[in-house]
Amino acid sequence: MGKRKVTALEKTEANLASLQYKIRGDPRSYEKEFETHWGQYESSRDQFLDSPIGSDSNSLISFREQIDLIAHVSDCYPEATSGFANDLREILTRHHAVLETELREKIVSSLVLLRRKELIDSSYLLTTLFPILVSTPSKTLRALLYSKILSDLRNANTKATNHKLNRTMQQVLYNLVASDRSSPKAVWAVKITREMWKRQLWTDTKPVDIMKEACLADNEKVVGGGVRFFLGGDKEREEIADDSSDEDNIDVRKVKHQIGINKKSKKKAKALDKAVDKVKRQERKKNAPHPLNFSALHLLHDPQGFAENLFQKHLLNSKAKLTLETRLLILQLVTRLVGLHKLTVIALYPWFTKYLTPRQESVTSFMASLAQATHNLVPPDVLEPLIVKIANEFVSEASAPEVAAAGLNAIRETCARQPLAMTDTLLQDLVQYRKSKDKGTAMAAKGLLSLYREQAAELLAKRDRGKQATMNLKTGEQRQQKFGEEQVGGIEGLELLAKWKEDERKRKRAEKGLPEDGEDGDVEDDEEDSDGWEVASIESSDSGEWIRVSDSEDEAEPVAKKQRRGSENLNGDDSTENAEEELKALSLLATTQILTPADLAKLHELRIDASIDKAMGNRNRKKQDESRHTDEGLTAEQIEAPAKLRKSTKEERVAMAKDGKPGREEHKSTQAIRKSKKEAEGKSTTNKEKARKKNFLMTLGKAKSKQKRSLVDTRKVLHNHISRSKSGGRRRNGVAK
Repeated sequence: MGKRKVTALEKTEANLASLQYKIRGDPRSYEKEFETHWGQYESSRDQFLDSPIGSDSNSLISFREQIDLIAHVSDCYPEATSGFANDLREILTRHHAVLETELREKIVSSLVLLRRKELIDSSYLLTTLFPILVSTPSKTLRALLYSKILSDLRNANTKATNHKLNRTMQQVLYNLVASDRSSPKAVWAVKITREMWKRQLWTDTKPVDIMKEACLADNEKVVGGGVRFFLGGDKEREEIADDSSDEDNIDVRKVKHQIGINKKSKKKAKALDKAVDKVKRQERKKNAPHPLNFSALHLLHDPQGFAENLFQKHLLNSKAKLTLETRLLILQLVTRLVGLHKLTVIALYPWFTKYLTPRQESVTSFMASLAQATHNLVPPDVLEPLIVKIANEFVSEASAPEVAAAGLNAIRETCARQPLAMTDTLLQDLVQYRKSKDKGTAMAAKGLLSLYREQAAELLAKRDRGKQATMNLKTGEQRQQKFGEEQVGGIEGLELLAKWKEDERKRKRAEKGLPEDGEDGDVEDDEEDSDGWEVASIESSDSGEWIRVSDSEDEAEPVAKKQRRGSENLNGDDSTENAEEELKALSLLATTQILTPADLAKLHELRIDASIDKAMGNRNRKKQDESRHTDEGLTAEQIEAPAKLRKSTKEERVAMAKDGKPGREEHKSTQAIRKSKKEAEGKSTTNKEKARKKNFLMTLGKAKSKQKRSLVDTRKVLHNHISRSKSGGRRRNGVAK
């Protein structure tokens, strides 16, 4: 074949590329050539401006190549090309709707190139591209401009935060959203703000205000973008942060030693590895700055007013034409704000009544939102009708198992945030479903039972309270909290440190030959730790004891009665004394001693060990607290019964088996795979396999002769079989040749 002919256009492009390379190497020597091309560019520009639509293709291609050449060498001749950026800006602003696609992309990329060469600043570029982004009907041009704007904003904030540019751009975006609430142009403001927030380039309150105004817009796309920002923007930031973070080095020798003492197995080794990975992730999240400290939901200026405006405008307003999906997103945001900031929106709870029915589409999302909107400051009288409505509509013998499990889960999640919303009669009825044959329903009822054993065991029948809850009620350790009462804070894991200190004290006394249960004054140096830190004690009185002060006599009497009644019912006063001693030890450790750096390091180590034990599934531990009920959102999947509780079909089991073994073309048993492999290798089958395929009449004689064997003949046959197997079978494969 002959060589392809080079067209005139390709020759021109090659010549311009060569000239561009020469000019950048020696600008002074090629100044005349540049002036010639500059004159050609000016004539082509004037010709294009006279008739932007009637220009032929050759002139447009020539104009495009001249723009590309001047954009690349404009930094070599800044005085001659001082008006080049203004020309491009005018052409793009006035004629972007009729420009050829390639010429339009070339002008945009040339402006970006001038910004990289610092011939124009970011404000000039953004004020040129952003008005076109929100007004052009071309989809390809919008995508191009959006990527260029984001790229320039990221580059401007790479080395240091460009506060001036950020404030200017944020004000432009805010005005775009707030000026016309029904305009769809605000979608681009939402997209840019969310991307900059995800990259952690904008982390102040201004982007939050932009998205707050977007949530209150009239356009559904703008509203959806703003609501999704508040519901998922922080998760995106956490995912990016998790990808860039490194693993922490945690000492788990003690746990490995404990595992090594017991019988070794692959299952326990995998469980240990899984537990260690879980603890590492938890510790990494604890040491890093908490994401909620910089969350968009926490940076809202007026969460109460924002939640009320959202609820009234989009949910209570019957004229709002929004889809069910968007309404559910808005409901999730409103309830998340109410639960997180403990807001008071009383009209929200009666609004749920008409949606709490199994016939309602996405009813689990409504129930999850109801649980999210519940906190300890919500009046129980407001929540009690909703709990009764869920119990009547979902939890009954006639309901499907999935429906009953979802209802019980919704009741448990709601009551976990406000236990006072439950009545004793209804609770005792719901707890009976733990005997259901359906696994999901039974587990949901057991979860409700476990919750009230910890929160309010008084509402349960005596037979359902369990051993621990019964003992705590008798000793007075557990009591139902009153409405509006807050829990007293403390140091996490302090009881572990107190127990370790007590064990160390006993060990030191045993080493010195003293009894373990002696007085503290017997050994003076017990208050000094191994690192030589002296512990400062605070004397409360001359006798060294703390004086217990009660606000009123009426409050002190029931506690004393409970303790006295518990001590009478149990064997002696052991449980009461043990509880009092534990509380006394914790109070002394927290109020009379200063925790030294060695104590804090030991406390951190004890927390890690306890976390690993919890992850390994040890039973002797307290239940997990309900911390996720306050700061984390609740999804419909958590309300629905887990899919693993349902029996999987044959197709699902086959698909699961295929996922674990992707190399197979079809799902077969192990014996079938071995057989096909042997057939592929040309090997014969064994005698056992051949015997299985024999005709029954052919094996009948051998079977009859076996039945007629005497004991002596049977012993001979077995003896010969053993001797043959030791020598390697009939072929004597085990005998060395």
